[in-house]
Amino acid sequence: MADAIRVLSMDAVEKAKSGHPGMPMGMADVATVLYSKFLKFDASRPDWADRDRFILSAGHGSMLIYSLLHLTGYKDATKEQLENFRQWGFKTAGHPEYGHMAGIETTTGPLGQGLATSVGFAIAERHLAARFGKDLVDHRTWVIAGDGCLMEGVSQEAIALAGRLKLNKLCVLWDDNEITIDGKVSLSDATDQLGRFKASGWAVKAIDGHDHKQIQKALNWATKQDKPTLIACKTKIGKGAATLEGSHKT
Repeated sequence: MADAIRVLSMDAVEKAKSGHPGMPMGMADVATVLYSKFLKFDASRPDWADRDRFILSAGHGSMLIYSLLHLTGYKDATKEQLENFRQWGFKTAGHPEYGHMAGIETTTGPLGQGLATSVGFAIAERHLAARFGKDLVDHRTWVIAGDGCLMEGVSQEAIALAGRLKLNKLCVLWDDNEITIDGKVSLSDATDQLGRFKASGWAVKAIDGHDHKQIQKALNWATKQDKPTLIACKTKIGKGAATLEGSHKT
């Protein structure tokens, strides 16, 4: 499934001659474990109220979510839709847009926006569970965020609130590839992200984002914490691209 995500992402971007294949290729392993072993959803009932919420904060990597929806059976995400990525009149926009395709929980694109929105999703779950009981409301919010998301100021306010409220059903999967569109993250940022999240009241863990056993173990760990969780997934952008893997050029 991870390799299928990579190939679909490469092909769609290449055909459109526009888009970002690097993040979908790098996070394909993490996404595969999440969707196949942890995410609670029903592709035939995308509006099921107690489904888990998946938010792609790094919305520029939209082919990741389109590939996932296609491979897991969402009827909106047809082969034709993927073949017409970023084309006028199709649902596979350059950034995921809520209301265009079932399975997309919120519009993302501006970096950090999805991460901030996910805190609202987790607050909503907490409120509804308190009001109606956990027999009716018991779902999680999972986020894939990139380095750019964590650089945005809105992310600090959001993670501080999530830590304060101990939103333990919120898990952020950080695509820790050390790359931005202009080059190395170190060109503009030297933040200790694990230390930052821990200081804000989060549980944190670092893993190899291409090792399925480590990914599965970390996601299982996240479900048992009493606070929000950050999993730093060390990845290579463009994983699988023979000449561009690990480079911002991907």
